[in-house]
Amino acid sequence: MAWSRVLSFIDPLPCQAAFPHSDIEILPTSKDFRAEMTQVAMSRLWLQRTHLSSPTVSTATCKPGRRSIGFLTESNLSPYHHCGIEVMPGDIIDNTLKAEHRRCGPGLDYGSMSIPTDELDTAVETIIGCELMEKSERHIFRPHPQSMSRLLTLHRAIGRLANDTPDILQLPEVLRALENELVHVMVRCLADTVDEKTCTRGRGLNAIMARFEEFLEANPDRPLYMAEICAAIGVPERTLRAACEEHLGMGPIRFLTLRRLHLVHRALLSAVPSTSTVTRIATDHGFCELGRFAATYRATFGESPCETLKRPTQQIAVRLNRPSSLVAAEANA
Repeated sequence: MAWSRVLSFIDPLPCQAAFPHSDIEILPTSKDFRAEMTQVAMSRLWLQRTHLSSPTVSTATCKPGRRSIGFLTESNLSPYHHCGIEVMPGDIIDNTLKAEHRRCGPGLDYGSMSIPTDELDTAVETIIGCELMEKSERHIFRPHPQSMSRLLTLHRAIGRLANDTPDILQLPEVLRALENELVHVMVRCLADTVDEKTCTRGRGLNAIMARFEEFLEANPDRPLYMAEICAAIGVPERTLRAACEEHLGMGPIRFLTLRRLHLVHRALLSAVPSTSTVTRIATDHGFCELGRFAATYRATFGESPCETLKRPTQQIAVRLNRPSSLVAAEANA
């Protein structure tokens, strides 16, 4: 069943949950997180437009069975990096590996599309008569300008329909025409490239970051420290630092501190004030200098840890600007 929805978020947790085909961890690097999202599900194709007002570092793991691409929908004021490579307007990211590391400044406008892999293979065979050439490394490429311009125009138009007149997307012939045109232009963009970018340091750092992510995924709810991470993934600290600087825009110690801050934030939001204390939760997550912790926490989240602990969990929720063709219960689920 086709549907569309428009979402707004002031907390990264429900924002993460709104991605149906990816597992995403979003770590804002400043307070006042805000995101707006438009999603359109067709019979085969999934389309999304996202605006992030806040600088973030994120890691995305694509679920198996789908092929997805991403691209800038506007010329952003601040750089956007994907796995250590700066993405420019007109570039397409082919999300072909397991973990994608992304970082952006404020004001990111980003679009994406995904389709079941077998459906894409069928479309490729029909449209270009041969298989797409597989790349051995993650890459960012630049399609021919005409194909990219057509993709951006269609993507923007469907986003406007979802915002302004979503009922039109329920008309079967309209939806069928739009989806077929989007699939066609997606295949043309994947097949006809004029330039490719690859990670400047090659496969080595990509492999290190993949092991780094695997270790983080295996230990999602506890603080981690440099010595045990380096031992687990088999690299010296200097090498891990170089990999993190390229992919995340920060060293591993800063990234792990940011991650632990967000773990504390989530723990405080779900804790019962009468049976929990800030001191216990902070020290459980490796923060022993409580004065410094409190100052860093306030700078990151815009309130003290005590204020977060007293705040009802019910305030953390997805806010639907317009549920469109989804009933509210389905959208919240």
